[in-house]
Parts: sequence; C-alpha cells; structure tokens
Amino acid sequence: MFSESSEVSSKRFVGIVGALLLFVTMFVNSFTHQDVAPSGSLVDAVLILSLGALGLTSADKFAKNKEK
Repeated sequence: MFSESSEVSSKRFVGIVGALLLFVTMFVNSFTHQDVAPSGSLVDAVLILSLGALGLTSADKFAKNKEK
C-alpha cells in the first residue's frame, strides 16, 4: 500500500491520510462560521505531521540509493 514493493509504508499512509483530512477540514470550514473552525495550532500540527511523514519517506528512498 503506497509503496514500491509489497510491504505497507506506514509513513506514507500517515502522510496521505493526514493530508486528506486536512483538505476535507479546509473544504468543510469554507462553508461554516468562523467560530466553528478548528484552532490554527491544530491545523498546523496536522500539516507538519503530514509533511514530515511524506518527507521522511522521500529521505529514506534517497538514502537507500546512496548506500547501494
């Protein structure tokens, strides 16, 4: 799932699910009042978690190529 081989990549899964949840949250909040919106720090935390998980996956991919 979300990997080059048959193994499951948990970092990619967390990154993609986090990004999808962030997109859905932003879309839903565009139709609601400002007082129902999630806090900015919560949105930033999900963003950092998603980018970090996807970034680590990319870094691991390039690090494996240098080791060979």
